[in-house]
Amino acid sequence: MPCDADSRRAATGTEIETRQVMTSRLYSLHVCFVAATLTCLPALAHAQQAAPPAPEEHDATALAKATQNPVGDLVSLPFQFNFNNGGDLGDRTLFNLNFQPVIPFSVSTSWNLIARTIIPVNSIPSSDGTTSFSGVGDIQEELFFTPKKPGALIWGIGPIVSLPTSTIPTARTGSWGLGPAGVVLKMTGPWVLGGLVTQTWTFQDDGTDPKVDSFLLQPFVNYNFGKGWALAFGPNITANWEAPSGQEWTIPVGLGISRTTVLGTRPMQLAMQYYYNAKRPDGSAASLLRIVVSLLYPTRKH
Repeated sequence: MPCDADSRRAATGTEIETRQVMTSRLYSLHVCFVAATLTCLPALAHAQQAAPPAPEEHDATALAKATQNPVGDLVSLPFQFNFNNGGDLGDRTLFNLNFQPVIPFSVSTSWNLIARTIIPVNSIPSSDGTTSFSGVGDIQEELFFTPKKPGALIWGIGPIVSLPTSTIPTARTGSWGLGPAGVVLKMTGPWVLGGLVTQTWTFQDDGTDPKVDSFLLQPFVNYNFGKGWALAFGPNITANWEAPSGQEWTIPVGLGISRTTVLGTRPMQLAMQYYYNAKRPDGSAASLLRIVVSLLYPTRKH
């Protein structure tokens, strides 16, 4: 019997080690794939420029700046792949896919309504790393009313609503959330500068913890090099006011690079960002690798 127990422990250890190695290799493959894709894009763009221009050809730089405006008249379907590693996660990876459709609506001759939906799909590793819990998280809806003809400053304001849609027991809130959301930005030359802020409070829940009381600030600084290339700084600075004292804030620092182009007839954008959490709560990851693939549907020619 002792020999059987030792064998089972050895087998379990081997299985955990194998899963950690596979996770590490898959993570490396994702990084290599996106790096190779971004490297090849100039060649694809050169091939497109060599061909006769299409009648509806878009200006890649103008399109890139439109994607950097959260309240612009651009329909976009971004798929945001987030790989959270290190810190208290160790070799484990917390994976998050955010599908974030942005759709503008005309509500009057003077105003647009920008609907921005955030649908998270999460894979959260267990504390021992032997398994993970996967499912949909709480869906958020942001609505921004913005002038159709803004002045020097572009702005939008409206509500944010959080829905208790999580199917993962370890991430379930059971809370309906509501609060204000606002964005302001300025475009000057190759620069797009601004910030987005939201605050969400619980207004109805099922009586269980945790409650929703969260703050988000996203300052963004984008520099457009031309031909659709851009360098971006846009960390999601968050605070969970329900957390214990000293554990509220997550403050990332880092940079990203993006390429906006037209492949065939489809305008799209590829981006890769890396952030390190200079301040974070206990139990969280130390770093974030973000890969974004956005399908773009301009409502007018850019």
